[in-house]
Order: sequence, then structure tokens, then C-alpha cells
Amino acid sequence: MRLSVEISMYPLKDEYIHGIQAFIDRLNKYPELKVITNTMSTQVFGDYDLLMDVIKLEMRRSYEQFGRAIFVCKFIDGDLSPAASDV
Repeated sequence: MRLSVEISMYPLKDEYIHGIQAFIDRLNKYPELKVITNTMSTQVFGDYDLLMDVIKLEMRRSYEQFGRAIFVCKFIDGDLSPAASDV
């Protein structure tokens, strides 16, 4: 099963850009996932089980490394990435 997730991260500290960029950089280290970032959010597409495991792991790493943050996520089944919709 494929999954599409849109994630917005809001670190609760003045120095927030580094925490957001670190989270996005870690997501991009998974070659099995497609990651698209814009100024509002990051969209991640991939296998359901892998994607859920990665989000769980990387959210935890963000909390441990950068402290308190809010993650707003939207989930929808299927691969809604631009390349997939072109098919």
C-alpha cells in the first residue's frame, strides 16, 4: 500500500530554521521515499509501513535533538506525488 503525507513542523523556539532543515534533510536520506519541499510544508510519498516508521523515528529524533515542536500532518492513501499523477 502507498501513502502520501504532508508535514509541517513548527519548533517552539526562536532558532527554528535549523531544526526544520535537519528534519527535511533526514527524510531525504531515505532513497525509497519521494520528498517534495516547499515554503509551507514537506510532502512525502512511499510505502505505507516504511513511511510511518520513518516519520515515527524522525519525529523522535527532532524532539531529542531540538526540543519541543509541533508537527501537523495530513495522511491520504495512495501515491499523490506529481510524477505518479502524470502516469
